[in-house]
Amino acid sequence: MSDSKEESLMILENMKKKRHCDHQNEDRLTDLPDGVLLHILSFLKTKHVVQTCVLSKRWKNLWKRISTLMLHSTNFSTVKRFATFVSKVLNFRDTSTALNALDLYRHGDIEPHLLKKILNYVSSHNTHIQKLGISVNGDSGIIMSCVSSCHALTSLKLSLYPRGSNGNHTPILFPKSLNLPSLTSLNLTNFAFCGAKSNCVEPFFTFTKLNSLVIRSCKVKDAQILSISSETLVNLAIEYPLEKMNLAIQTDYSSNFAEIKLSTPNLYTFSFTGDLIQKICRSGLSSVKQVNIDDSRQDDASVEHGLVIFNWLLDFANVESMTVTSTTLQILSLVPDLLEVKLPSLCNLKSLEVELTPLDEGYLSQTIKDAMLKKAAAKSDEEFFKLIKAFNARIELPPIPDGIVDFLRQNSPSAQVTYTTEFPHRFHLMEVEESDSAASPNLYG
Repeated sequence: MSDSKEESLMILENMKKKRHCDHQNEDRLTDLPDGVLLHILSFLKTKHVVQTCVLSKRWKNLWKRISTLMLHSTNFSTVKRFATFVSKVLNFRDTSTALNALDLYRHGDIEPHLLKKILNYVSSHNTHIQKLGISVNGDSGIIMSCVSSCHALTSLKLSLYPRGSNGNHTPILFPKSLNLPSLTSLNLTNFAFCGAKSNCVEPFFTFTKLNSLVIRSCKVKDAQILSISSETLVNLAIEYPLEKMNLAIQTDYSSNFAEIKLSTPNLYTFSFTGDLIQKICRSGLSSVKQVNIDDSRQDDASVEHGLVIFNWLLDFANVESMTVTSTTLQILSLVPDLLEVKLPSLCNLKSLEVELTPLDEGYLSQTIKDAMLKKAAAKSDEEFFKLIKAFNARIELPPIPDGIVDFLRQNSPSAQVTYTTEFPHRFHLMEVEESDSAASPNLYG
């Protein structure tokens, strides 16, 4: 929660108690200008905003002039109550007040008549609305038609699924042309980007002011490459690899995913969540200074996954801050003879944060054990059988592979390393730090 929102909630809590306060405190509230009160209310969900009407006569109609609507069904016990509330808000809101932002969230299917009413309201304010967020299961056609009419948008967040999908995540086709000249922030979930005659699709080239882009659970149709070209893009987040659609399924697992080609000279932050199978064309990440990689949910891996992250590392020429999970480092360690490689990158690394995540029994842990046994066998029979004995005794794998942190810091030995975890019952941070600082500790001796 942002500091400004926390402030808003604290102030409103005081407002709810004001009827029990002395006359002096009441005057102090009354002295606040409407503009300040409306700004405070803009950080709250609309249901809570409307509830302020009971505070006093001063507040009775103030909510009608709010310029931001946050309509979330999670605040209501039934769908009918949510629909009734939204209809009343739209009917009684001051029509002379511009609508600057709307955020609609309905978990599951949204009733067609309610969706149409909301979209019609948005369209009637399309010359003023700057921020729009819609997360529903509904008719994507009328939603995208509404979006395309809002030419003043600076921020757009869409998470769309077909009505009645019930877990069938059929992606929504992203329009090939969307004229939003002022757009700076775009966040998309469950969309498909369609190629044409070329092998490459470039869906974002018309957004000439784009600063932040989030692509979540999206796919590429009739193309092999997703191209992102932008002189202005600073922040890029990809959640889950981009699957290909309408192409024959390949026996090579990685061939079922599209490559990403970046031409983003001012890209500063790169974040990735999901299985490490997403290939990015070389030099695409060379300008990045901040990296966040989270593959903690990955339950299987191979050398190929390790090579994906290794190839990313080769491109991190200007990275100063990097956050990875211990799972990422385990997968990276699968690359043969990795510690003998001299990295040409990570020369400017200042901080490395490793988030420790449990590696439970399964395909991934077995793959890592097999790789460790192979390396031990190459050293000596004694090392091999010592490791076998340790695994049979069910000794847990070390959270950080030997030498991997120093490998990442080989060109920036003074980079600060910190360890964090959301599983304190599984990891003792001090022991991990001590093991890491020791020179090649014998973990199974």
